[in-house]
Amino acid sequence: MGEKGSRRSAVTNTLPNITAVPPASPVQQWRLGVAGMTCASCVARVEKALIRVPGVTAANVNLASEAATVELEANASLAALLQAVVGAGYRVKEDQLDLAIAGMTCASCVGRVEKTLLKVPGVLAATVNLASEAARVRVAAGAVSTAALIQAVAAAGYEARAAAAAVAVAAPPRHDWWPVALAAVLSLPLVAQMLAALLGVQWSLPGWVQLLLATPVQFWLGARFYRAGWRALRVGSGNMDLLVALGTSAGYGLSVYQLAAHSGPGIPHLYFEASAVVITLVLLGKWLEARAKRHTGDAIRALQALRPDTAHVRRDGVDYEVPASALVVGDLVVVRPGERVPVDGVVRAGRSHLDVSLLTGESLPVAKGDGDPVTGGSINAEGLLLVETTAVGAESTLSRIIRLVENAQAAKAPIQRLVDRVSAAFVPVVLVIAAMTLLIGWWVTGEIAGPLINAVAVLVIACPCALGLATPTVIMAGTGVGARHGILIKDAEALEIAHRVGVVAFDKTGTLTQGKPQVTALEAADGDTPGLLRLAASAQTGSEHPLAQALLDKARQEGVTLLPASSVTALPGRGLAAGVAGRELRLGSSRLMQELGVDLSSLSASASALTQDGNTLSWLADVTARPALVGLIAFGDVLKPSAQLAVARLRELGIRTVMITGDNQGAAASVAAALGLDEVRAEVLPGDKAATVQALRAEGAVVAMVGDGINDAPALAAADVGIAMATGTDVAMHTAGITLMRGDPALVADAVALSRRTYQRILKSLFWAFVYNLVGIPLAAFGLLNPVVAGAAMAMSSVSVVTYALLLRRWQPTPRELA
Repeated sequence: MGEKGSRRSAVTNTLPNITAVPPASPVQQWRLGVAGMTCASCVARVEKALIRVPGVTAANVNLASEAATVELEANASLAALLQAVVGAGYRVKEDQLDLAIAGMTCASCVGRVEKTLLKVPGVLAATVNLASEAARVRVAAGAVSTAALIQAVAAAGYEARAAAAAVAVAAPPRHDWWPVALAAVLSLPLVAQMLAALLGVQWSLPGWVQLLLATPVQFWLGARFYRAGWRALRVGSGNMDLLVALGTSAGYGLSVYQLAAHSGPGIPHLYFEASAVVITLVLLGKWLEARAKRHTGDAIRALQALRPDTAHVRRDGVDYEVPASALVVGDLVVVRPGERVPVDGVVRAGRSHLDVSLLTGESLPVAKGDGDPVTGGSINAEGLLLVETTAVGAESTLSRIIRLVENAQAAKAPIQRLVDRVSAAFVPVVLVIAAMTLLIGWWVTGEIAGPLINAVAVLVIACPCALGLATPTVIMAGTGVGARHGILIKDAEALEIAHRVGVVAFDKTGTLTQGKPQVTALEAADGDTPGLLRLAASAQTGSEHPLAQALLDKARQEGVTLLPASSVTALPGRGLAAGVAGRELRLGSSRLMQELGVDLSSLSASASALTQDGNTLSWLADVTARPALVGLIAFGDVLKPSAQLAVARLRELGIRTVMITGDNQGAAASVAAALGLDEVRAEVLPGDKAATVQALRAEGAVVAMVGDGINDAPALAAADVGIAMATGTDVAMHTAGITLMRGDPALVADAVALSRRTYQRILKSLFWAFVYNLVGIPLAAFGLLNPVVAGAAMAMSSVSVVTYALLLRRWQPTPRELA
C-alpha cells in the first residue's frame, strides 16, 4: 500500500467509534466515541488536540457520553482526527465489516477493490481475498455503513453484499457447466478444421459457417469478459477480462474483415477458431478454478456443520425441544446418545464418552462424567448426559474456533503484499507489450495478420489470476487443515513467520507438565507403602486441598480401600490432625514434625533427593502413644506424556528448545535432563519472562514462546510467534498467534511443520504463477505460441495453482507412535 497505507495501518492498531452526520453544507460533522477519558482535564486535552487539526472549525467533547462532536471543512482529513485522538493518549473504537465480492477475476481486481474501499472516508484498513471472494474492512465505529461500502465497490465495477447475506458456504451450483459445454460444442468443428490443416488434409469449413459458430461464443458465452473488462476500463484500470476481450476481439475482428474483403478460393486464413477456442478454454479454466476454490471453504463448512439446530432442555423436570439458538446460560440440556452437544457446559448427571476429533484433533473418545466440562459440537457416544450451559452463541468454543479460522483465512500474508504490487502494474505492462508486438511485427514484416495474432497470444496468455490465487488459496488450505488437527492459526502472518522459528521457549507448569500436583513418591518408614497411602488418604477424606485431591486420586488408582476418619482438624500453615482406625495421625510439613518431636533421620536422604528434584513433601506421623514417623509423601507436577516427544521432534526439525521457569536451578535441571532440553532459564520471575524472550530474540533467532497462563501473556506477545495451549487461560489464547486445542506439547512441532509445508507451497505456487507469464509472454510475442495454446496455458495456470494449493489439505501430523 505504500507509505501512505503504512501510516494508515499504524494508526488503526490503536483506533476506532465514529458516527457520521451527512453534511448539508461544505462543513462536515463527525461524532467520535473517545475511550479512556476519566476527568474534565481529559476532555480539555482531547478538545485541544482536535482543534489543532487543520480544517477543524469546532470540537466539543462530552465526558458523560464519551463522545466528541467535530465540525470540519469538506476537504479536511478524517485520518488526522483519529491520529489526533491517539496522539493525545486516548483511543477511538473501531468496527469490522465483512463483504462478499462478486466479479473479481484476478489479482489486479483485488488491488482495485482494496484501493476503492480505502478511499471511503472512515475506512481504516481493507483486505480482499480472491480465493474466498471476500473483503474484511476495518472502519471507525459508526462512521461507515455497509451500504456505503457496497456503493463504492459497485462504482469500481464489482458487486458486493454484506457477508451475513452471502452464502459463503453454499453448495456448488448444479448447472454452472452448461456455458462451457455449449462453447465446446460450437468450437469443436473449428478445432477439427484446425487439426485437419495441421495434418495436411485439404478441408475447411466455409467462412460463413465459421462466422456462425464463432459469433455466439464470442458475444454471448463470452459476454462476461466484455462486461467485466468494460467495468475495469471505465474506472481507468485493467484486468484479466480486459485482456481476454481485447485479444479474442482482435482475432475475431481480423477474421470478419478478411471474410468481408475477400471471396472465392483465395480467401486468407481466418482466425475464428482462435477466438472461439480461447474463450472456451478460459471458460473451462474458470469453471474448474471455481470448483477447486469451493474446496478451500471445507474447513469452515465442516465446523459450521457441528452446530445442531435443536436441543433438548429440561425445565421443571420436563424435557422440551427448542432451537439451539434459544438456549441461555444456566439451562440444563439433555444430550442423548448419538447427539451433538449443542452448548459449552458442565456435566451435572450421567457418564459417557465424547468424540471431539473435529474440534481438537483428538483421535480417541474422551470420557466425561459429573463435573467435567464439555464442548459444543462434540458427539455423545453411549450415555445420557445432563449438561448445565456455561456458554452459548458467539462465546462458545466452537464459535470462537470458527471465528479464528475465518480471521486467518481473511488475512493477507506478508508475502502477498509483494504480489499485489506486481499485479497492480501487470495489466498495463502486458498491454504495452502486446502493442509493441503488433507494431514492431507490422513494421518488420509489412503485413498485419501475423503480428496481430502474436499480440492476441500475448494478451491471452498474460493472466494475473494465478498470482492472485496462489497465496490466499494456500493460506486457506493450511489454516483449514490445521484446524482439523487441533492447530488454530490466528492470522496468516503467524503461519508465515512460524516456518523460520529457530528457538522454541516453553513455560513449564501446565505446558510441559500437567499443571496440577500428583503423588510422585511414597516412602514408608517400615516399608509398608500401601499402608502409608491408606492412612494418609483416609485422613484427607473430604478435603478440597489440591494435595489432598492428589492423594485421593492416587488411592483410587491403586485400588486402596479408605478407612473412616474422625476428628479431622486443620492445623493452619502446618497440616492436619485426624483419627484413623484408632490411631492419632498428624499429616503436614517438616515444621509440624519438629514441633511434635518426630525423628525424620531415617528418611532424610530420600527427602533431600526429592526436594532437589522440585517435589513438595508431606510427612505422616502416628502420635497415639509417642510420636513416630510413618512415612513421607512427595508431590510434584509430573511431565506430560508427550513432552519428551515434543522436544525430540523439534530437535529433528533443527530447532533449539529452551525452558523458562521460576523453579530453582536444581529442579529445572532435573526436568531439562528428563526431556532433553537444550537450555534452561531457571528462577525467572513471571514479570521477567518477556524480557527473557526478548533476550533470546536478541541473539538473532526467530523465537516461538509456548505457554498457557495469564503470566505467560507478555512473553507470548514478546515472541515472534506466540503459541498458547487452549487448556490454559483465555488471555494467553487471545495474545498468541497460534492456539493448540489440546494440551499436547507435541502439537508445537506439528504447527512448525505445517507452517514450513505451507510456506514452501506458497513459494512454489508463486514460482509457477510467475513462470507461466515470464516464459509464455516472450514466446507469444515472438510468434512461437499459438493463441489457442496460449489460452489453454492461461486457463490451466490458475487451475494448476489452485489444485496444487489444495493438495495441502492432505497434510497429516506425524503419528505419535511413529515419531
